[in-house]
Amino acid sequence: MDLLSIIKGRRSIRSFQDKEIPEDHLLAILEAGIWAPSGSNIQPWEFILVNDSTLIKKIKLLSPGLYGVPKALIILCMNKKRTEKAGRLGPSLAVMDISMAAQNMMLMAYSLGIGSCPIVSFNKSGLRELLEIPEEVDPVLMISLGYPDEWPRAPEKRPLEEVVHVNAYGKNLRR
Repeated sequence: MDLLSIIKGRRSIRSFQDKEIPEDHLLAILEAGIWAPSGSNIQPWEFILVNDSTLIKKIKLLSPGLYGVPKALIILCMNKKRTEKAGRLGPSLAVMDISMAAQNMMLMAYSLGIGSCPIVSFNKSGLRELLEIPEEVDPVLMISLGYPDEWPRAPEKRPLEEVVHVNAYGKNLRR
């Protein structure tokens, strides 16, 4: 699959098959995350892989945004100590870095036939306690993973001519 097809094909999946994800696929998804861009190469991320079904059920109780029964979760966290290296911009940069890592992971998952969904609706303090996350590490985003029951159709996107401005705002792209 070419990259643009992968980008266009990825969808948020909220209903999963009862099929295990091979460990080498999970590792490939995680590795894609560490190759994301990072401001000043700070790499502020910490990833928690959860593939224990009992633990996933407990996390679901803390996560109103988590639908379906995924086979794995990746909790993307910000290491506050590492963000200090960027001064007052550290937390903002870290959120951008973590977002790019998440996109890399979701694109890799899709390329492997695995569905994903980014989730921000979860109880951070409950998750922190359940997963024994230290105070200097802040859970920011969760990605659910599993083989989809079905791939949803792509939503309509705004055309380039509407969203691209050339050399100044208001000078829209003309093709």
